[in-house]
Amino acid sequence: MNGEQQGRDEDFEQRLRDLLAEDASGLRPAPAPYQRIRRQGVRERRQRAAAAGAALVVLTALPVGAYALGGGGPRTADTAASPPKATAPASPAPSASASPSGPAGPADPARQLLDGITLAQASDGLARCLAYDRAHDYRRMGPGPSEDLGDAAGYRIILAQRSTGDSNAPGDGMYVVAVKEQPRQTRLICSVKDGEAAGLNASRGGVGADGAGPVAVDINSGKLYQQSFLDKGHWKLPFRWGIIGTVRPSVARVTVSYGGDTSEAVLDHGWFVANGTLNRQITRTPHLKGYDAAGKLVYDSDRDPTYEKTLP
Repeated sequence: MNGEQQGRDEDFEQRLRDLLAEDASGLRPAPAPYQRIRRQGVRERRQRAAAAGAALVVLTALPVGAYALGGGGPRTADTAASPPKATAPASPAPSASASPSGPAGPADPARQLLDGITLAQASDGLARCLAYDRAHDYRRMGPGPSEDLGDAAGYRIILAQRSTGDSNAPGDGMYVVAVKEQPRQTRLICSVKDGEAAGLNASRGGVGADGAGPVAVDINSGKLYQQSFLDKGHWKLPFRWGIIGTVRPSVARVTVSYGGDTSEAVLDHGWFVANGTLNRQITRTPHLKGYDAAGKLVYDSDRDPTYEKTLP
C-alpha cells in the first residue's frame, strides 16, 4: 500500500507541476507589438506638429488683423496712446525739392504720390519703418527663426498719401504702401509721423479674404480710407483716403465709388490703387467694380460676401 500511495503522490505532484507550469506560461506577457507602437507614436508626433503649426499660423496672422482696427505702434494692435517714436538710425528726411529716387520695381510703376510727397520722401519713410521693424523684431511670434522683410530697395512704392490723426492714433503724417513679388508676394503699409516710423503692417502671400473674386480688396487697407471708430460721426475733414488690393489678369479696369464720388483705380502689375478726398462723414465702405477688356462687369463688391460694406 505504501508503494502504491507513494506512486499516486508522485503522479499527483507531477500533474500539479505540469498545471503550475501551464499557468505560468499563460501568465507570461506576450511580446511587445513594436510595429504598432511605433506607428502610433509617429501618428501622435505628426498630430502634435500639425497642431503646433496651426498655432503658429494664428500667431503670425495676428499683427495683420490687428492693423485693420486702426493700427498704432509698429505691427501691434491699436491703443489710445501715441505710438513710440523710432530710434533706429536713418538718413535725414529729404526736402520736398529732393530729386526722386528709390525702389524701381517693374518698368514704369504706376505709383500714386499724393499731397506733395516726393518719391525720395516716401522711400526714406519706408526705409525707416523697415529699420524700426528689424531693430525690434516684431516678426518673432513663435518658435523658429523670424523672416526678415528685406530692404526698401527690394520694394516698389505704389502709394504715398497724407494721413490724418484721430483719437486712436493722434498726429498727422503720411502712409507709404510698397509691394514686391519675390521671393514671395509681400505688401507693406508704413505709417510715418514727424519724420519717424510710427507703424508698419505686413502681409505675405495674398491680401484678400478667402473666396474673394477677380478683385480682392486688401483686408488691412481700412486705415487708408477710414478714421478710428472712436471718432464715428466726428471725422476730421477734409480727409484724404486711399484703397489698395489685387486684381487678376482678366481685370482691365476698376472703379471705386466713395462718399458720392467715383474714381478710376490705377492698375499696377496685379495691384490696384484708388484715392480721393472726403468732405463729409460717410457710413459705407468704398464700392468697387471690376471690368474685363471687353467692358463686361466681372466683379461688384456689393455682391462679394467677403467684403465688409459698412464702416465700424
